[in-house]
Amino acid sequence: MDQIKRLQTNARLSQAVIHGQGSTVHVAGQVASDRQQDVTGQTRQVLQRVDALLSECGTNRKSILSAMVWLADIQDFDAMNEVWDAWIPPGCAPARACVESRLAKPDIKVEIQVIAAA
Repeated sequence: MDQIKRLQTNARLSQAVIHGQGSTVHVAGQVASDRQQDVTGQTRQVLQRVDALLSECGTNRKSILSAMVWLADIQDFDAMNEVWDAWIPPGCAPARACVESRLAKPDIKVEIQVIAAA
C-alpha cells in the first residue's frame, strides 16, 4: 500500500500531502494572509507560503510538476505573471493553467495550488 503523509491537517483539509514514499507532494491552494494587498502583493505572499510548504515536504520550486492559478479578475494576469516569472527558476517552468474564478472570499485576488516531485 502507498504511504500517505498529511501535513498541517484540520477537519477540512491538509496544507500538503506527500504520496508514495515522498515521490509526489500535493500542496493545497494557497491564498494571501494580508488581503489588503493588490494582486502583486498577494501573489508574493502566496508563493512564499508555497515555498515554505514545499520546504517542509523536503522539496522546492525547482521540482514543481504542475500548477493551477485562480485569479478573481483575469485583468490581473500580467501583474500576477510578473511575480510568477521572477519566482520560477529558469528552465523549471511547470505545466500550468490559469483561470478567472470567483474565489472563496471577495478580498482574495489569487489562489495557487501546486504538485511537485519530492
